Amino acid sequence: MKTTVEVNDLKMHYEKEGDGEPLLLLHGGTGCHEDWAYAGRAEFVREYSVIAPDARGHGATNNTQATITHRQCALDMLSLLDQLGVSRCRAIGVSMGGNILLHMATMQPDRFKAMIVISATMQFPEQARAIMRQVPAPDKQPPEEWERMRRSHKHGDQQITKLWDWTRSLQDSYDDMNFTPASLSSVTAPSLIIYGDRDPLYPVEMAVAMYRAIPQSSLFVVPNGGHGPIFGDAAHDFTQTALKFFRMA
Repeated sequence: MKTTVEVNDLKMHYEKEGDGEPLLLLHGGTGCHEDWAYAGRAEFVREYSVIAPDARGHGATNNTQATITHRQCALDMLSLLDQLGVSRCRAIGVSMGGNILLHMATMQPDRFKAMIVISATMQFPEQARAIMRQVPAPDKQPPEEWERMRRSHKHGDQQITKLWDWTRSLQDSYDDMNFTPASLSSVTAPSLIIYGDRDPLYPVEMAVAMYRAIPQSSLFVVPNGGHGPIFGDAAHDFTQTALKFFRMA
């Protein structure tokens, strides 16, 4: 079921499918909810009622603000759960979605039965900022990138331009993602942290720091894995690991 609801100051698009307890899936930056089709979403639908929204300014969800912050996206997602009558759920977030999930879990720790955080970060390290500085301006993006983005985002080229500008602007963002071990210690849900050991954005030491900070956490490092090592050929191993974790948590 695809639908749109008014959340805070925007119209949020989400898709809901399956029976069972709710499972919230949060996509990565410049992506959309459809990306989960390449990360084993069908496997999750067999056991859970999957809720897959488009974050603020992504996919079919609009954005009335000048920019995007992970903190505001977290407030949006909590409001969505309120509207759906979901008082407690499991959740998975990848990259930006993982960052959003960290905000949600520190804002409302009791909201989650268990969560999986993939390729998220406590702060943006210099190696990530260097990559952000290299994001091409919209007029320098190749035609195939424009075509790929147009398939995901439904509000025209202006939306896509804003997403690329936002991604590049993260090089100067210091307060939005600024978690400390003390702040992450407030997370109460059993948490699985998944990282690739070849992530070009975030060093695997960041995963270890989160693992040490979040009380009930487990760490799974994907050998030779890059950023978001859960898609394509890696999807089956990821879903089996995730489902096993949720059953045990």
